[in-house]
Amino acid sequence: MTESEGKKKRSRREREDALPAGAGGARPLVAIVGRPNVGKSTLFNRLAGRRIAIVEDVAGVTRDRHYADTSALGREYVLIDTGGFDPESDDPMAESIASQVKLAVEECDVVVCVVDGTTDPTPADREAIQLLRRSDKPTIFVANKIDSQRQVATALTYYELGIESILPVAALHGNGIGDLEEALLRALPPPDHKLEAVLGEDAPRIAIVGRPNAGKSSLVNRILGENRLVVDDRPGTTVDSIDTLVEHEGQELVLIDTAGMRRKRSVHGGIEGLGVLQAIRAMERSHCVVLMIDAHTGPGEQDAKIAGLAHERGRAIVIGLNKMDLLDEDERKRAIERTREILRFISWAPLVTLSVKTGRAVQKLFGAAVAAVEEHRKRIPTAELNRFFEEVLESHPPPTHGGRAVRLYYVTQAQIRPPTFVAITNFPDNVHWSYRRYVENQIRQRFGFEGSSIRVHYRPKSRRE
Repeated sequence: MTESEGKKKRSRREREDALPAGAGGARPLVAIVGRPNVGKSTLFNRLAGRRIAIVEDVAGVTRDRHYADTSALGREYVLIDTGGFDPESDDPMAESIASQVKLAVEECDVVVCVVDGTTDPTPADREAIQLLRRSDKPTIFVANKIDSQRQVATALTYYELGIESILPVAALHGNGIGDLEEALLRALPPPDHKLEAVLGEDAPRIAIVGRPNAGKSSLVNRILGENRLVVDDRPGTTVDSIDTLVEHEGQELVLIDTAGMRRKRSVHGGIEGLGVLQAIRAMERSHCVVLMIDAHTGPGEQDAKIAGLAHERGRAIVIGLNKMDLLDEDERKRAIERTREILRFISWAPLVTLSVKTGRAVQKLFGAAVAAVEEHRKRIPTAELNRFFEEVLESHPPPTHGGRAVRLYYVTQAQIRPPTFVAITNFPDNVHWSYRRYVENQIRQRFGFEGSSIRVHYRPKSRRE
């Protein structure tokens, strides 16, 4: 080994040793749990209603309203609502809900346990609190429906269950929410930006997500086995999730494998919830999401849900339709058509048909993901963008709305990852949704952005402008 090679190897090892367990900058997960009818959904809406990232209704997406991107005093996190927890119920649905709550407790960074502060603890309350105390998970206990000092005294009975403190709130009216957000801020794990410091902003992070048995782990193993480019394997922040540092054509990148979905729990109906939680964790750490789909069983609602979460977060997306070797020609055609139909809201995402088992088109999928990352961080010069915009306005000006002539003055790209454009107009609220869709399609037609989510915002002209 030459001296330069030795220095390069030592330098690489120093970077590897500095890698954290998970990627930096990820938003932590906060779960709201408790028995039925204590006001969990009301509290969820109160906490999430201040700033929710989901601002569009896109046809074809099955949106799970129990997940929301929000913030507490400037710190961003992902809020998760769960079903009512009742361990004594014989109802199979209630048992499934209890399983989902346990999964949320395991996968989330902070748990908010809600009780009805106007009643004495029930057996379900006791069971939930004991479960949380045994989990050693950072937990904030909240007594909801507290509208008076007299009711505060009733909530004190929960201290007999061994909890250290309980916050009185009235989620319906917003009382005590400020104290709850302060408690959340203290309980959330500190932001970790070490990965960006080690690899830099140019290191792409690609998350491999999808339903069980779609071939996620096999894909990662195939990529690593063919290229022999493994640098380091470290457990991620999610149980059974692995971040792997690799090289592709001389470029360092991180693969995030979320294959560990503990299939044995599917008998309790918990597999879908765990899959979404792990997908969210992976997306929070990624620039590009590779959605693996089993072509033999076909795409389903869960695939649309995961794709919708990636789209809402502005990630680049590539669809991998796996196990094509098990299908004949007609079945392959139907599988492609069905996938495109269910995921039509991300028609811009490239679809790669492959067989991880045989290795066919694996490198094509990997190349598509790397190309999507490049599109995700592409920036268009303002002058070129406005020349294009003038052509759009000349061929198809915005329609008059409400008797008002809508004018678009200029457009600029505000940021990358995802590419975000801001169009200055006289009446932002009067730009019809169909014209917004037309502008986005024209941007894609002219500048590409294949595989990348894009955003186009409309705002009024400022006084200075």
